[in-house]
Amino acid sequence: MGFLQHIVGSLALAGVAVSSPVAQWGGPPGYGPPGPPSNGPHPGPGSPPSYGNTTSVIAPNPANGHWVDTWTSMPQLTEFANLPPPPFNQSNLVFYNSTIRQTLRVTLGAKQLRIRLSNAFGLNDLPITKVNIALPVAEVGQNLTGASAINTTTVQQLTFSGNESIIIPNGALAVSDPLNFPVTEGQIISITMYLQYGQASNYVTSHPGSRTQIWLSNGDFTNTANLTDASVQSTFHWFFLSAIEAWEPPQDSSFVVVGDSITDGRASYNNFNGRWPDLLFNRMQTYGPTKDIAVVNQAAGGNRILYDGNGPNALSRIDRDVLAQSGVKYAMIFEGVNDIGTADNTTYNQTLTGDRIIQAFEQMITRVHTFGIPFFGATITPFGAPNSTIQTYATPERLATRDRVNNWIRTSGKFDAVIDFDAVVRDPNNPEQLNPIYNSGDYLHPNQLGYQVMARAFPLDIFEKYQNGVSTFA
Repeated sequence: MGFLQHIVGSLALAGVAVSSPVAQWGGPPGYGPPGPPSNGPHPGPGSPPSYGNTTSVIAPNPANGHWVDTWTSMPQLTEFANLPPPPFNQSNLVFYNSTIRQTLRVTLGAKQLRIRLSNAFGLNDLPITKVNIALPVAEVGQNLTGASAINTTTVQQLTFSGNESIIIPNGALAVSDPLNFPVTEGQIISITMYLQYGQASNYVTSHPGSRTQIWLSNGDFTNTANLTDASVQSTFHWFFLSAIEAWEPPQDSSFVVVGDSITDGRASYNNFNGRWPDLLFNRMQTYGPTKDIAVVNQAAGGNRILYDGNGPNALSRIDRDVLAQSGVKYAMIFEGVNDIGTADNTTYNQTLTGDRIIQAFEQMITRVHTFGIPFFGATITPFGAPNSTIQTYATPERLATRDRVNNWIRTSGKFDAVIDFDAVVRDPNNPEQLNPIYNSGDYLHPNQLGYQVMARAFPLDIFEKYQNGVSTFA
């Protein structure tokens, strides 16, 4: 069977690509030359037109493939402090007449992709005027991750059910039509979107902890190599991007990690892809049995298991962030520190919090096992400090709760496998604290070296052990 792709190549060669000027098609093979410019009308906020798209039929390649997430970003409600800078943020309006250029790193390679956009936390419509995908070009002093320029010979217009534009209702997401856009494992791609009318709200869906620089400009520069307008600014958040799905052979799958700021890479290097799941994927690519597994990160700074905060609580989002994702074969939870650290520092509240975390873990296991997916757990890493002024979580009562929950994780046998991150990064001379060489300075988050040792310590053999899934009974 086939699926439709509607392609418009609105390639405006207004700028010169950083690599070399191209007079005729000279892009990488498989991308296809850009089509004729689109001269259709701009949409009003109530009725997005087709923009005169040219319809062509593409066959799934491979024919027996399936969709697998190759990158994800956990949607969150943007805190007011993390909204885009003015003029892209006005009273009850964001991104009016704005171009947003964002880079991201896919994990598995593929020949065909589609993109998901999210308005999960918007309170009203999100009108997307146009979106394209291209390969980035790093200007002087930049990495490809966080790059501001694109190779215009690789630009392809995204469509949504045949239209360049789409209005996404509050709480909803949109999936683009599939397109031929070959990528290799670990490749960086650039997504540029234009919002002619912006979103009429200051309640915006984003992922604040991107650790990746993005670029903003007034006007429509979606097909322009370089953003050169005087309005150009940058920030370190992803907006509206939720997932990249890749059309993969039957044996390919994804591993989803649900986590908090430690998995989101707090204190890792910007524009480096240095989160421990990023580094784990690098390692998995060197080991034959795990080369066909994507690693996708569903973490958010400050996230908790039991209560909403920076994003919905982990127990509530298992369905959205794990079970509703494409091609999931393995899943993992690495959370709990924020529940313990924000619960009242009394014996009663800490006992209740520990009991509820354990019960929530058991509920997650039951839910994920219903789909035959093995569910791994990780021990909570140390947060002890010389005093609670340096690290407010560091009280004897809270540390005791951590130890009790970790003991359950290690010994209960409930998780299909346990990744003992606590043992990896703790100080051998003071096990309630991070090893000084892995301490970022706040006594809670590992530094870049700490994330590297966490990735190296991850037991790759668990993927082989559970390649056939688990019982769905419990």
